[in-house]
Amino acid sequence: MASLGEFDLIAKYFAPLTGPEGLGLLDDAALLLPPDGAELVMTADALVAGVHFRHDDPADLIARKALRVNLSDLAAKGAEPLGYLLTTAWPQNTAEDYIRLFSAGLGVDQVEFNIRLFGGDTVTTSGPTCLSITAVGHVPKGQMIRRKGSGIGDLVYVTGTVGDGALGLDHPEIGALNDRYLLPQPRLAIGRGLRGIASAAMDISDGLIADAGHLASASGVCIEINVDWVPLSRAAQELIDHDSSRLGRALCGGDDYELLFTVPSALPIKNATCIGQVTQGQGVKLLRGGQKVTALELGWGLGFGGWQHRLAT
Repeated sequence: MASLGEFDLIAKYFAPLTGPEGLGLLDDAALLLPPDGAELVMTADALVAGVHFRHDDPADLIARKALRVNLSDLAAKGAEPLGYLLTTAWPQNTAEDYIRLFSAGLGVDQVEFNIRLFGGDTVTTSGPTCLSITAVGHVPKGQMIRRKGSGIGDLVYVTGTVGDGALGLDHPEIGALNDRYLLPQPRLAIGRGLRGIASAAMDISDGLIADAGHLASASGVCIEINVDWVPLSRAAQELIDHDSSRLGRALCGGDDYELLFTVPSALPIKNATCIGQVTQGQGVKLLRGGQKVTALELGWGLGFGGWQHRLAT
């Protein structure tokens, strides 16, 4: 690892990122007083080099992505972020400049999202770089949006565009797509606006089709998606026009970090696109041109399955 020892690294690069809750990283704990009338919302995600980010991705963008995928989970709950805990496992040959750049990336997004580092841990590893963030947010009491709650007749919406992250991983030479892969945009403002409106919500990390299946399973319903209604960016559409099998990749590849949610049909929704409805049954039903289709027919070789972590057996 860098020539500095663990405690020197913490003092030099991470203690400056803390607020009063972090106690200067001098204690093995943080002290947090939530806002009056609020409930805390917590989420955790781990990122591993070679699995969740490329080994040669810039360190500052890796840090910002690690933060943002957690903030995206908070957005899906309608939560306002407060701060985060960070655990890093650095390979022993990690250069100090790499950690400096990583810390600088955290600092940029702390300003952008008005959050602070609460604490964490720093260790070395003989394996790849491993990062874990636990993000803490808050919602007014009783207003967190659950994954469970979709009802028959609800409409299904998605924010932004779908497929840019996965296609950006495949095509780093296309700047607009690579930017979406490297730096997702957590939809925090939209999420807060869905309190009391959305019947259920989650963010899209494993792919639109797979996560629609997770949303459907939580409520015991079927989510029917009209593929022709799914919003695509111009860059994604151009790729798909050249190779139609990339549509399956866009719908199932993951790394979108957009919000997928359902609402009672009578409610108007801004900043999102209606892509289907909730019906009786279970799982996900895809329609294209008014006809039922499968993910295999759209070019995705894993069927409806999206990204999953698998253990060796």
